Amino acid sequence: MSSDPVSGAAQAAPSLGEIAIEAEGLGKAYAIFKRPQDRLKQMLVRGRRKYYDEYWALQDVNLTVRRGETVGLIGRNGSGKSTFLQLLCGTLTPTAGRIGVNGRVAALLELGAGFNPEFTGRENVYLAASVLGLANEQINERYASIAEFAGIGDFIEQPVKLYSSGMYARLAFAVVAHVDADIMIVDEILAVGDAAFTQKCMRFIHRFKERGTLFLVSHDTGQVVNLCDRVVWLDSGTVRAIGPAKDVCHDYLADLYNGPESAGSFRIGGSRKRAADRTADAPVQDSRAEVLKNSQHRNEIEIFDFDLNAPWFGERGASITDVRLLDAERNPLNTLEGGEEVTLQVVCRAEKALFQPIVGFYVRDRLGQNLFGDNTYLTYQLDPVRVPAGTDFVTGFRFQLPYLPSGDFSVTVAIAEGTQADHVQHHWIEDALFFKVHSSHVVQGLVGIPMLGIAIETAG
Repeated sequence: MSSDPVSGAAQAAPSLGEIAIEAEGLGKAYAIFKRPQDRLKQMLVRGRRKYYDEYWALQDVNLTVRRGETVGLIGRNGSGKSTFLQLLCGTLTPTAGRIGVNGRVAALLELGAGFNPEFTGRENVYLAASVLGLANEQINERYASIAEFAGIGDFIEQPVKLYSSGMYARLAFAVVAHVDADIMIVDEILAVGDAAFTQKCMRFIHRFKERGTLFLVSHDTGQVVNLCDRVVWLDSGTVRAIGPAKDVCHDYLADLYNGPESAGSFRIGGSRKRAADRTADAPVQDSRAEVLKNSQHRNEIEIFDFDLNAPWFGERGASITDVRLLDAERNPLNTLEGGEEVTLQVVCRAEKALFQPIVGFYVRDRLGQNLFGDNTYLTYQLDPVRVPAGTDFVTGFRFQLPYLPSGDFSVTVAIAEGTQADHVQHHWIEDALFFKVHSSHVVQGLVGIPMLGIAIETAG
């Protein structure tokens, strides 16, 4: 049991059982000295007087993570994420409360952390793996596999100070992937490196999730929703929310849009309703596609009504009043088939004059992953539409619907004003429209595309 030099708070032993990580009242304060001589004075008085101000980087965090869970950590810069991770890894000692970890931790906190820049890649493999708990004999057995995973070739015999950021990431991840960790912590490490390496890391992470506990830190909310069961949102050193990944990431995204310049007009509202809570007005129809018409795999899609009370945020300089799917003849749809031509119609009202409105949408799966989407910006970039206050207007997106796997899907819609890079968010509605795919022939990938032809031909 160790104590903090500022407060003397003890760090208790890790909890046992099915709990992998447990934090109770966790906090970390730093001593901020106004003058250099105050440090010496503080050493001499031995705590009888304070010559410093306390800055609490983290305060009163309570969290329990069970074995096999995948938990995301999100928050703005300076919210306390790095401090929490360092407490979790044991590189910092708490000022208040305690944190317990049950199992071997492998952490990728920052690029090349733990590497000696003067050592070669090979030497750093042995250094980092030994720090993570492997014996020298184990490292010898796994070295060839580590080098192959890293894929940096002859550079593994060169000093790592010569490496690019991508090569650092490759070597660091390769070591972590071979230390038999119970808990893996990944902090934005996948933001560097090429696409092939990122895919290799993601394959490893998905396999690791089947047996271990993953703690993921990322500013990419789509990645967090895709990988995580729950999310912890830190804000100014305290826990703002803990809950399902999709719900917490929506609230975090809304908070990001709520900048100081819009603090007086930005609002958040709505309530969450799951697809299972909805009822349809019409039964599912048979497929129109002849090939799949009599098959159990026909891509039947049931559409539910627009939910005006779905979670939303924005300044409400404009409002979305309806969302519906139309067929090729512009008739509203209750059911349809994958591969059909459809129009997604978004009905809006300008509460104030709009000088460059942008209307857009995403289609998402049940995990909140964006499958596809688009917006009006490029179409009207050179000739912006101007909409007077009090005017109703309609936006239509006509496209051929891909084939979708069975399950629940939703449509998120939004209206903003400005440009792609700089805009005001007026009304963003999460899960404005649900639809359910009852059966499908799609078994690979997130979506299937209509094939123009499939043929096997013999040579000669």
